[in-house]
Amino acid sequence: MPIPIVNSIASWFLKKRIHQMELFMKYPHEVQNELLLNLVKKARNTEYGLLYDFANIRNYSNFSVKLPVQTYESFQPTIERCRKGESNIIWPTPIKLFAKSSGTTNAKSKFIPVSQESLEDCHFAAGKDMLCMYLNNNPEASLFTGKNLRLGGSKEIYRDGDTSFGDLSALIIDNMPFWADFSSTPSAEVSLMSNWETKLDAIAEETIQEKVTSLAGVPSWMMVLLQHILEVTGKSDLKEIWPSLEVYFHGGVSFEPYKHQYQKIIKDSSFKYYQIYNASEGFFASQDRNNTDEMLLLLDYGIYYEFIPMETYGTSTEKIIPLSEVEIGKNYAMVITTNGGLWRYSIGDTVKFTSTYPYRIRVSGRTKHHINAFGEELIIENAEHALKRVCQAEGLEILDYTAAPIFMEGKEKGAHEWVIEFKENPKNSAHFAKALDEELQKINSDYEAKRRNNMTLNPLQLNIAKRDLFYQWLKMKDKLGGQHKIPRLSNSRKFVDELLLMNKH
Repeated sequence: MPIPIVNSIASWFLKKRIHQMELFMKYPHEVQNELLLNLVKKARNTEYGLLYDFANIRNYSNFSVKLPVQTYESFQPTIERCRKGESNIIWPTPIKLFAKSSGTTNAKSKFIPVSQESLEDCHFAAGKDMLCMYLNNNPEASLFTGKNLRLGGSKEIYRDGDTSFGDLSALIIDNMPFWADFSSTPSAEVSLMSNWETKLDAIAEETIQEKVTSLAGVPSWMMVLLQHILEVTGKSDLKEIWPSLEVYFHGGVSFEPYKHQYQKIIKDSSFKYYQIYNASEGFFASQDRNNTDEMLLLLDYGIYYEFIPMETYGTSTEKIIPLSEVEIGKNYAMVITTNGGLWRYSIGDTVKFTSTYPYRIRVSGRTKHHINAFGEELIIENAEHALKRVCQAEGLEILDYTAAPIFMEGKEKGAHEWVIEFKENPKNSAHFAKALDEELQKINSDYEAKRRNNMTLNPLQLNIAKRDLFYQWLKMKDKLGGQHKIPRLSNSRKFVDELLLMNKH
């Protein structure tokens, strides 16, 4: 069959989905409420459903009163029972797959249940919808004339009795329908290789021969791979290797620190970047328009959404609200109920709404990934904006960074300590530190108040990281590739102290 016909047929199937999406965009609350009642009805005879009287839940109000909010720590004993093969505990159909996620705040591994429904109706559906939205906005696209270069997790699938666990991307690749595997590169065998550095060579060798039209993966690790491919081929622009390359679907970490680096190796100004918001727990949102950093919250994937305003998070006045009560510009912790058996589960991410008709969001950070040792409430969004502005002004590029508090000792005031790895180090690090400190004050009024006249906080301290410090730190932790990421901001000094120690040697 000629390639243009394949492209047209695929586009036609995907575009049919746009009409269903318009339904949840137009009637978001009705779609969400119906979804919630369906989840409750399906699970009413599970152990969890009987414990919390699902049979008598008629509306959101009943649901919110009867069920507690769970964190991974509180839910872990129940998940462990599922992993050991017990069934009908949190979900009526057998759960055989568990996404292993180490997270960045806790060294202990998390095992997130992935039901067949969540695999098919959430993760696989999202992959198709991602393409659907892109094609709807770019009718001239030729995605299906070539392959998608996917960069999945570097962990193999582990069998554990009757259940399996592994990196989410590895689980998806291992269970993918044949048509999706046929249109992707590298092969599943190479994608699932466990040694990251061996895998880099294998991916480069295989994909250089292919006609690649799109990329998908976490920006930090994708950049490592693409730089390696450029090095191997002796090229300076990816379009010299893959002339038909047209879009990069990215997620997992903020794209802001990496965008400039990508524009240097993909010089085509018409090249598209599409952001997605997926996690082990589900696929939540996807960019639905060209040239924006906002994402459409996807409301019909078997996930019911609730939100905790961050000003009440973790306090005695903590408040949980449904989607219908969110406000634009406020910072919320996200709570989900899913067709994977997670009930009122706080995933640890924070989001801000940019629109409520339809519901569009930006990821603003993590509930634990902020610095609030002195009441300054510095979130990742603040850090990213400040770094971007200073780097633009100074003509610098940042490869990686992390920051943590310097705690008060005796009469000594506190401060923030940063470890930053630059592509080329600033000529005057003290000047950079001062500029960053001033930008953070402009962006965050709480930080500004604590910094005023050095009242509570002294000026930030900057440490320049030696080349590949963060890479070596991740390697030491056996966290190369996949969804592993650098913890950006922390109230603990654990990561900063480890990095500073490595930076000396």
